[in-house]
Amino acid sequence: MNDVLTPFDDVSTTAAVVALTRRWLERAVIGLNLCPFAKAVHVKRQIRYAVTAAATAGELLAELRQELELLARASPDEIQTTLLIHPRAMADFIDFHFFLKEADVAVRNLGHEGFVQIASFHPDYEFADSTADDITNCSNRSPYPMLHLLREASIDRAVAAFPDAAVIYERNVATLRSLGHDGWRRLWTSDPD
Repeated sequence: MNDVLTPFDDVSTTAAVVALTRRWLERAVIGLNLCPFAKAVHVKRQIRYAVTAAATAGELLAELRQELELLARASPDEIQTTLLIHPRAMADFIDFHFFLKEADVAVRNLGHEGFVQIASFHPDYEFADSTADDITNCSNRSPYPMLHLLREASIDRAVAAFPDAAVIYERNVATLRSLGHDGWRRLWTSDPD
């Protein structure tokens, strides 16, 4: 069930979007250990890759609501987390940033506050205290705009298993600064091992 996809343009386009997203997950998120909790759900195939053809904020909000409801009904053994990938909506990071408030309202209005959190990823992600070319922005840069729907119970278990979760951000900053822009580019141009 975790690989059931929402139609995008056609199967090959959807497959290409998912393939590039998986590559990013494997090489950056897991490969650089940017999120020490990602590997387990990836290996267990508990990540749902939902690719949407939504092109407007309203369409994306409707898709988000459907994915939130699906995650709420699904067994955690089947779907632990969802990546709602939206290549056509919110291409502008500022629009995406403001849309996140609407996404949080949807979580609350559906009664999922305390059950689901949304993490955000975007090709042009920029932290408030950084410049656009700061390599540390890459910790939240993904091939396509996406909303990561996480079960809060999973987050609580992961944090309990990783006693000093606050160090993750600091370690990511050090990793990305050590890697640099050239190293980040090589992640996407090198052949996998």
